[in-house]
Amino acid sequence: MALDRDAFASIESQIAVAPKEAALRFERALLLDALGRAAPAEQAYLDLLRHAPGHAGALNNLGALLNRSGRRSAARLCYAEATRLHPEEPAGHVNLAHLLHLEGEISSARRHYEQALRIDPDLAQAHQGLANLLDDCGEACAAALHRERGWRGRPLVHRPCRGKGPPIRVLLLISAQGGNIPTAPLLDETISETHVLAAEFFDPAMSLPPHDLVVNAIADADRCQAALAAAELVLRRSRRKVINHPALVRGSGRLEALRRLADIPGLAVPRVALLAREGLDAAALAAQGFSFPLLLRAPGFHTGRHFLCVPDAGALEAALASLPGAMVLAIELLDARGMDGRFRKYRVMMIDGGLYPLHLAISPDWKVHYFTAAMATDEALRAEEARFLADMKRVLGARAMAALRAVRDRLGLDYGGIDFALAETGEVLLFEANAAMAVVAPDADPRWDYRRAAIGEVLGAAGRMFVARAQAAAARSGLRLTSSSGISLAGSGRLKR
Repeated sequence: MALDRDAFASIESQIAVAPKEAALRFERALLLDALGRAAPAEQAYLDLLRHAPGHAGALNNLGALLNRSGRRSAARLCYAEATRLHPEEPAGHVNLAHLLHLEGEISSARRHYEQALRIDPDLAQAHQGLANLLDDCGEACAAALHRERGWRGRPLVHRPCRGKGPPIRVLLLISAQGGNIPTAPLLDETISETHVLAAEFFDPAMSLPPHDLVVNAIADADRCQAALAAAELVLRRSRRKVINHPALVRGSGRLEALRRLADIPGLAVPRVALLAREGLDAAALAAQGFSFPLLLRAPGFHTGRHFLCVPDAGALEAALASLPGAMVLAIELLDARGMDGRFRKYRVMMIDGGLYPLHLAISPDWKVHYFTAAMATDEALRAEEARFLADMKRVLGARAMAALRAVRDRLGLDYGGIDFALAETGEVLLFEANAAMAVVAPDADPRWDYRRAAIGEVLGAAGRMFVARAQAAAARSGLRLTSSSGISLAGSGRLKR
């Protein structure tokens, strides 16, 4: 505490003597940022940009701060300005590419990753990001080359705690291939010091960093079998509690999970089969018990990528040709339309044994995702979602709640989610249930204020789980985590905006 006061006093006194010195103002903003004082840090970066318009470090760091707080549009403006004013600085290109990829602007993201690598051919973050993007495009061989260059020999990334007091030390296991839980909203950076380890590139000769808790963020059992196996090898070297043990995640692949859940009362599970794409025709599908319309999906992709509805046999050949990979998932199409003809998809999160409503997306299209649904333009649909968020048990009914609890218990995940629709009979029409579920905060538009409490409850439940597990580990080791302000933050359920 005294050191912080002394550092601030020193910087402030120097700024008083040289108020136009950009380096001093940047140092002040960095110190505030490192201590987790988001609002003062944001103001300090803005003050610096007023004195030194176009400062590259301020633009990129302000963008990162805004992105961490969920203000992606504002972050994107900062990164775009950094690339415009400093086209030969690779950091802005990588930062902007990450955001563009998240927002589905694949060609623009690729262009910025490639520009960063033209500037610095060995830049690890650019290789890592481009590898994930190429995987999403179905360019597996090119992705593997960039993944190797991005991670080999440097599988650990350190994220320091942005707060005061003893941090919770987290070992975060990820797959270098993607398919990970987005943990940024879940791990409170003001109380957590995180070492991120790409499991596939773990060297058994290396020592694990000190940690109080292991969080396995590898979530896609269909895409990440190698990473899950590598994560289990890592865990043989750790005696700490594990959130989402790889063995539990392994049992949540689409085929395996549906098999395990098929006999739950009140749950309708679609027929699913993993089939070779080459030579697949209507007769082969019929032999597996499928009829049209049906769904085809390339395994290992989310957010609707490489996921098609095939209305009849005549559309099958073109659909198959458009999908990447040697295998496809054939999925029975469950009729999720309501009385109004719209399709509905509920998402309920499973966290530490609890069930929490996250959202209800309503769309005229069968492929329902919140970011493409009709929620933003229809007040009546938002009101329907608000009723679900406020009283999930009443809206879903006893039969559906019993089915959801059974899904939670069968899968046993510490963190995961269930996507489903609700039949008129009260039966749950299951789409998927696994760990690969993101919690995405809405922007600052007041239209979404009704969603913030429910999202805060989800984040709060995750935060309390992390803190409790880490405290238990510390207690067994005779240590004590004393970051009381951090614990209240993690348990408050408030959104970090």
